[in-house]
Amino acid sequence: MSKFRIERAPAPMWVRPLIPFIAIPVTFLLTSALVLAAGANPLEAYYHFLISPLSNSYSAIEVLVKSTPLLLTGAAVAFAFNAGYWNIGAEGQLYAGAIMATFIGITLNNVSPFVGIPAMIVGGFVAGMLWALVPALLKVKLNIDEVVTTLLLNSVVLFVTSFLLNGAWRDPISMWPQSPEIDPGTVFIKLIPRTRLHLGFLLALVVIVIEWFVLTRTSFGLKMRAIGYSREGARFAGIKVNRTMLTVALVSGGIAGLAGAGEVAGIHFHLIDALSDGLGYSGIVIATLGGLNPFGVGLAALFVGLIDTGAQSVSRALGVPVYLGDVVQSTLLLVTLSLFLLNNYRIRKVEA
Repeated sequence: MSKFRIERAPAPMWVRPLIPFIAIPVTFLLTSALVLAAGANPLEAYYHFLISPLSNSYSAIEVLVKSTPLLLTGAAVAFAFNAGYWNIGAEGQLYAGAIMATFIGITLNNVSPFVGIPAMIVGGFVAGMLWALVPALLKVKLNIDEVVTTLLLNSVVLFVTSFLLNGAWRDPISMWPQSPEIDPGTVFIKLIPRTRLHLGFLLALVVIVIEWFVLTRTSFGLKMRAIGYSREGARFAGIKVNRTMLTVALVSGGIAGLAGAGEVAGIHFHLIDALSDGLGYSGIVIATLGGLNPFGVGLAALFVGLIDTGAQSVSRALGVPVYLGDVVQSTLLLVTLSLFLLNNYRIRKVEA
């Protein structure tokens, strides 16, 4: 009599890069039931998700616009995860960067773009670092779980944002909870005239390349990956684990802060409560889908940006809820994580 047994047996290395490409059709297959329940044809819906946004130059550029903060939050999460530091606080760090960028933008008056734009970039990065500092110190000094602390701080910064927008920064004329407009000299330049594609996209690509170089071509990147594989093994090899993890946490927070600065300086030109709409959490999906590889993260961010743009196209064309895009993203994360887990096991037939 034959029986089947599940045993731990990692799949060949060439299988791992294929997981995201397997996860995408599996996700679309699973979510087809929801599309049918909404009264739409799944094939038609996924045409609007994946093809329609690329059918004209305006919507194709919008894909890049939506991908810009995702590139940065995905890179931030991937950088931390590579070192085994589970930063779930990219959302809060993004808002910290946005708050600092807003402060700089409304404080500077009639400033040159050659001064204002670098100030926004540096300010956003530093603010993200500072917001990441407390959970990082709690981790390296007291070994407090960073998943909990970074996640809780996301709510704290939202309350800080609300406090500012309903207090000192509230629009005195309309009484609407939004900050004053930032100075024109601090606004990111447009990469393509009469579009929303701004300098932040180019900045995000630079961050992706630098992150790849650090991870694969520097001794610091080697130390990071060693810690990610085995913290105790890295410590035994003489790596200063706590110092390295602290640096990684701060850089990760800084990258997420850049995303917030970009949203203020490139898209909204003022601070609002709904600035992010979960961009930091989407970074976790993107980092996972990209296999924590910076270039994989770039492709994943572009894909999720396509899904976000396509969700609006689907909603207009077929009348399904625009939130279907969020459902697809969430399902994609669960499927990808499941496939990465199953990648370490196999089913073997044994004779009783």
